[in-house]
Amino acid sequence: MDLNQKIPAYLILKKNIIRLILFTAGFALLFINLYSPFDVRNWFGLDLKSEELFFYSSLVILTGVLVAVISRVILYQYNRKEIRTKLWAFLSIIGLEVISMSLFYTIYESAFIKNDSREFYEVFKVSFQNTTLVLLLPYAVLWLYFSWQDKSHRIKELTESDEDSFRDGKTMIPFKDEKGTMRISLKLDDILYLKGADNYVSIYYSSKSSVSTFLLRNTIKNLEEQIKDLPITRCHRSYMVNFEKIKIIRRDKGIHVLEMETDPPIEVPLSKTYMNEVFQLFGNI
Repeated sequence: MDLNQKIPAYLILKKNIIRLILFTAGFALLFINLYSPFDVRNWFGLDLKSEELFFYSSLVILTGVLVAVISRVILYQYNRKEIRTKLWAFLSIIGLEVISMSLFYTIYESAFIKNDSREFYEVFKVSFQNTTLVLLLPYAVLWLYFSWQDKSHRIKELTESDEDSFRDGKTMIPFKDEKGTMRISLKLDDILYLKGADNYVSIYYSSKSSVSTFLLRNTIKNLEEQIKDLPITRCHRSYMVNFEKIKIIRRDKGIHVLEMETDPPIEVPLSKTYMNEVFQLFGNI
């Protein structure tokens, strides 16, 4: 496992973050009430009535959900930028969530449950063990589910693309908005480049003898993940280009530019961040 690789896009989709929080909360509430060793009676070391048990466990889960919500909102906002979180940082965030929740639960028990004579460290140790189990199990299950869902979605897209290719003689590329709804489908040969600005992407493509534009509500980062197996390559923070349309790479006044095979020629900037990747691809071609 390469810890320096970027996390998959499906882990930071808003709908998946909401699913993660709700599923984890439901899972934890169910298991700490019903199943040992998650049983909240063992957690606090107390003999609780059913009403007290439900109250304490609900309070514990609410606190945990609050920690998860804050953590995932920060993660989501950070990844709206162009630099996606690396795997080692993502795993570190999960570790901090476990530690934070364990600390909250320990402080909660020390403050509100007076007849527990255990030391703070002992309470934290038990809390950390239980929090790790309660949190990491649903995290792992949902990570596998999101991965399976993403792969199934890709297979479906490839199948649809093959069917379109069979009918039209050329591969059709579907472009979907942020909600997953397809808004336009273009032949790969007609796509020139994509330009992103905040939550919108302008798709420039050949239409007869001119260049047309389609405005799509999505981020260029999401589109990069969707079409990563195609020769449409990221070359700049705000640009992706159909590499099959590139004629030359040149340096103009200290800036690298990709010049396209169009009439008149279209120029797309090449930034230092993506220079090595683009040069390697250009060399292979």
